[in-house]
Order: sequence, then structure tokens, then C-alpha cells
Amino acid sequence: MLTNPFHNKPSTVDILGIPILSVTIHEALDLIHQAIHNKEHLHIGVVNAAKIVNMKKNPGLREDVLSSDVIFADGASVVWASRILGRPLPERVTGIDLMTGMLDRGNIHGYRVFCFGATEEVSQKVAERIKSDYPNVVLAGRRNGYFSYAEEETIAQNIADSKADILLVAITSPKKENFLARWSEKMGVTVCHGVGGSFDVMAGKVERAPESWQRLGLEWLYRLKQEPGRLWKRYLVTNTHFCWLVFKEFFFNLFSQKTR
Repeated sequence: MLTNPFHNKPSTVDILGIPILSVTIHEALDLIHQAIHNKEHLHIGVVNAAKIVNMKKNPGLREDVLSSDVIFADGASVVWASRILGRPLPERVTGIDLMTGMLDRGNIHGYRVFCFGATEEVSQKVAERIKSDYPNVVLAGRRNGYFSYAEEETIAQNIADSKADILLVAITSPKKENFLARWSEKMGVTVCHGVGGSFDVMAGKVERAPESWQRLGLEWLYRLKQEPGRLWKRYLVTNTHFCWLVFKEFFFNLFSQKTR
């Protein structure tokens, strides 16, 4: 029987109406290990600038993300916003770093992992990488991310039958959040984590930004450099909108303090 009694869960920081857990990557991984060890259900949500903007536009997506047990800051822009708003987060906890951290710890503790999402080719390559790089991780199952609504219940049952400790979901938003919100209870997986494009990176389809770019918070620019035709408009629109939301909140808070 899965429970959710995180009495000692770290505090959250409110960023644009989203309660983001104020932790380092190592603290996040400790929380995940605690959940697996104690069989405590932990539905993980991650947010970056684009998702926060889309949550403002899509109430359903917002509801699904906020239904997560914990939400981490997946992106330097969210950490930047926390500092501007005077509620600083210690660091970003990216989806891909969380995924590789889980696999590292799984290689020590023998976690059972189910990989769900991406194309069939990428899914196969990810399975091969896990078996070669993390031999003590049990690959409880895998499935690509192309399915119809009618197939969802069967997929959820297959995942439940795998007895996985961790479900890694590489499906685009908001389909990923919708699926997890609908089927988390039925699947009974201890830890559910949406990993975004991490499978593509792990499979070698997409190159992750060098650490120097990551430290400067420019991973988005490195991705844009790789796929300018597909991503330029998305980053231009969402980043501009996100900056507007942050500064609007900043000046609202400043005005509220002066009128007290």
C-alpha cells in the first residue's frame, strides 16, 4: 500500500503561484530514495519558463502540474526569477540531472525502472544505455510514447504489472502531465518523473549543452543553436512572456509593500 506521509519534506518557494521545492539536486535525490525505501508515492513535477507560461494559458495543465507531490525548478530562468522576487532557490534541479542521478543511485540500490516515451528507436537506445551504463538497475519495462487515448488504460496496467520503483516519462506537455494525473494511482509506481527530452539526449539524438553553457544558464540557447528553425519562435515568445510575468510580479510586490 503506497502512502504519502512526507512529514519532513523541505519547504517550498512560491514562484508565480507555483510551490517549488527549495532543494539542491542531492537533497532531491535523497527525497526520492526515501520514497522508494519507504514505498511512499512521489509524483514529481518540474517547471521551466516555457511550462510556467503555458500553465498560465492552460488551466488543465496548471491543475495537472500542481497535483504533483513535489515540483522542482527545471531551468536557470526559474532560479533567476526566484532571486528577482526575493525568494531565492538554492539551485536548479533539471529533469535530466534528476534522471541520471536516479540511475546512478539505482545502480547502487537496484531500483526497478520503467521507461515510457520517445520514438521506438530512441526507446531501444535508452534501454541499451541503461543496461550497459547502469548494469545493476533493473529495466522493468519500456514503451515508446506514441499511443491513443483508448490504449492508456492498458499501458497503465502494463506499468503496474512491471512493479517498477521509478517511471520515467518522456512525452511532451501537456500529454505527459495529463497521463500521470489520470493514471498514477492505478500504476502504483512509487516515483513518477517526467523527463522531457532527456531520452533524446541519452540516446545521442540531441547533444546537451557543455557545462560552461549550463553554468551560465544558456542551455536553451545551445538547443536553439541545434534546432533554430523549430525552436526560435517558441523561445522568443515564451522567454519574453516569462520575463514579463516575473517583472509584473516584482513591481506588484514592490507597490504592495509601499502601500502598507
